[in-house]
Amino acid sequence: MTELPQTTTRKLGLVIDLDTCVGCHACVVSCKGWNTENYGAPLSDQDAYGEAPSGTFLNRVHSYEVQPAEGTAKLIHFPKSCLHCEDAPCVTVCPTGASYKRTEDGIVLVNEQDCIGCGLCAWACPYGARELDAAAGVMKKCTLCVDRIYNENLPQIDREPACVRTCPAGARHFGDFADPDSNVSRLTAERGGMDLMPELGTKPVNKYLPPRPRDAAQDIDILAPYLAPVAEEPKGFVAWLDKALSAIPGGSN
Repeated sequence: MTELPQTTTRKLGLVIDLDTCVGCHACVVSCKGWNTENYGAPLSDQDAYGEAPSGTFLNRVHSYEVQPAEGTAKLIHFPKSCLHCEDAPCVTVCPTGASYKRTEDGIVLVNEQDCIGCGLCAWACPYGARELDAAAGVMKKCTLCVDRIYNENLPQIDREPACVRTCPAGARHFGDFADPDSNVSRLTAERGGMDLMPELGTKPVNKYLPPRPRDAAQDIDILAPYLAPVAEEPKGFVAWLDKALSAIPGGSN
């Protein structure tokens, strides 16, 4: 079995804003593309264009219709990937030591050369964040694009996970939770960032920002002022045209 580090120097992870995510799946596509082309064995697909396609994804987006106690129902898009838990059960259950948590940054990874595809880590993960690649025969999971964030051959702006870099709505944020002044730490504090299923005691590093309550002002039709009449009585050219049309038999009065 693999032991977890007592502490990590950094706590790299994601903040996902559920109020901003539009469910476009751009993060899913970019994650699949980057990891298939660069990190480890490709993320395979089986019968991709057939009647029962399946494949391996490190990031997925689920959508749920939520009915608040007050107000109208809303659609919530919920991205899900590995949460890089501090007390990661997927690591401690691994019989070969293939799953491990890095002491330098807290990222949970899988050494594919040691993975035997037994599936114990997927069984132990309460978030369903691990998938067995049917072609490679090993477990796959989000790596926080470890091959991007430390790649000095990339411009600084690209040294972040592919899902964060590509999100068109700015719903995904990457940073160090060990730094109280980092962008992710500030967002978590300001917006009440939440752990996913905290009662399980896994201490996930990734946080979710809850949807903001709807402001009553948002229910007002913003186009209403432009649709209302701008004048009760016609003036200028419009007045002349109205008078001319009224003179025509059958015209307006």
